Amino acid sequence: MSDETLPKSISMTRESEGVYTVTTQSGATLTFGRGEGLVSPVELLLAAIAGCSSIDVDMMTTRRAEPDRFDVTVTAEQVKGESGNILRDIAAVFDLAFPEGEDGDKARARIATALKASHDKYCTVSRTVEAGVPVSLVEKD
Repeated sequence: MSDETLPKSISMTRESEGVYTVTTQSGATLTFGRGEGLVSPVELLLAAIAGCSSIDVDMMTTRRAEPDRFDVTVTAEQVKGESGNILRDIAAVFDLAFPEGEDGDKARARIATALKASHDKYCTVSRTVEAGVPVSLVEKD
């Protein structure tokens, strides 16, 4: 079986100094940047890890029951060193609660399996970070 390749892209526009709007292929937009009230690029990366894994876990558990609580906290240590800035020790903690009863029990029983499947196979974001995929920055001709 060969790998399936699906092209992905976004476009980004500078709104003002330190403020940017990203537009997805589907037309959704998000404003971020540096400054008061803005989500930073590092926070967006942590949010992307939380979001990607959450989608996986949500799909695999809520088939059984709707959660009473579904909260995720992602933490990391930002290291600013001579070899460049990097995040280390990234950890996503899932705080999930499902209702009492048979369906809730089935959903709870799926949590560990869903987290493992997301980490090991499905979450493109965390898997890409862990793989250390090269990123190139080039100027348009």
